[in-house]
Amino acid sequence: MKIGDLARRTGLTAHTLRYYERIGLLPRASRDASGQRDYDASILVWIEFLGRLKTTGMPIRDMLRYAKLRARGAATEDARRVLLQQHRDKVQAHVAELLACLTVLDTKIAGYAAGASKVETDDDATPHRPARKVRARPARARGD
Repeated sequence: MKIGDLARRTGLTAHTLRYYERIGLLPRASRDASGQRDYDASILVWIEFLGRLKTTGMPIRDMLRYAKLRARGAATEDARRVLLQQHRDKVQAHVAELLACLTVLDTKIAGYAAGASKVETDDDATPHRPARKVRARPARARGD
């Protein structure tokens, strides 16, 4: 499949696909008689997986590490598993943080729906970070 077809099917731009190939995230595509990239349809599953890693916040350097391990074959399965497990742990912690934030939002929304004038004294407070203390600034003498 040509790069334009692959771009349409994956939602990535041709520029992104070429970049991913250049840095080693995608294997080099074979070329047709006119020199255009000709991708095998099996690349779609790999690109979808890369999209999942990106969505979950895996840095490109870790995706590259995974891709290099994958290219070396079955002997790297343990290393790939460890890499994915570490990433999964980070994703799980992030999900827990997001759920805590969602709980705060739900509480706020419920308070407003019930007609409460103010549910909490500090609307910017989050469960994972205490609100910053504001220090009073000394009054400045005016030069009038």
